[in-house]
Amino acid sequence: MAWLNLIPDLAALALWLNWLQFRRDPPAKTRPASLADALKRAEVAGPKSWKFPVMLAALLLARAWLYLQLSAVANLTLKLQLGFINIPFRADLPLHMLVFSLLSFAFVLATFYLWMLLLSAINGASAAANPVHELVRLQVKWLERWPTSLKLLSPFLLGGLAWVALHPLLRWLAVVPASESAAELLAQAAVTGVGTYLAWKYLIFGVLLCHLVNAHVYLGNAPVWSYVDTTARNLLSPLRWLPLRAGRVDLLPLLAMATVILLARFMENPPERFYRLLPF
Repeated sequence: MAWLNLIPDLAALALWLNWLQFRRDPPAKTRPASLADALKRAEVAGPKSWKFPVMLAALLLARAWLYLQLSAVANLTLKLQLGFINIPFRADLPLHMLVFSLLSFAFVLATFYLWMLLLSAINGASAAANPVHELVRLQVKWLERWPTSLKLLSPFLLGGLAWVALHPLLRWLAVVPASESAAELLAQAAVTGVGTYLAWKYLIFGVLLCHLVNAHVYLGNAPVWSYVDTTARNLLSPLRWLPLRAGRVDLLPLLAMATVILLARFMENPPERFYRLLPF
């Protein structure tokens, strides 16, 4: 069900990115050469300026309605995973499904920008001339001037702030228990902030896997492959001291990929005794 739920989230993300691209499209801001060009541009741009957010809202509302209909034939309990915890939502309650649909897209959108933030943080000047990196920088241009350390710390801070902001709503919906004190709420925010780093697992694993394949199979000279190689080298740089290279065979990407999988599995399914230590 989680993978099926991801499809409308990806479609909503595409609508969001197309809307942003339309808003900052340079041709739309250039001065028309003639009156005919101005009239033609106004005719084309009119409906497009609002159709993307309308379609996005319609998609999220339609998903909430669909899950409500499915709840009539199946006992559905949809879950959103936020770090160490799963937040359940009842599919037979309209408000639950509306909030679930909105938050599910919000989490995917946040994951996308966290991916862009990681790429911006670890590459920096080493990929400045690559056109792919220019696209990355365009997505997070308001954070581009931040120091690398702050970029890498931001998932913890943003995840914690998101939990504090959402907790009153989730508590009102009775999907999470109430916090007994402000200290407990802050502890929950800290744990959620740590769990936010799970958003990077697929990106890191995918980059390392593509880098490993590209090292043994020629995939062409497209800028995306050089960007993948640069990103992988920067990701692996803290581990380069390990003697895992013999000739052309480099086992370091495999070690890093295995580490990502093990850490993600531990954070998503920690031992029962570890769960008892969590403030949830």
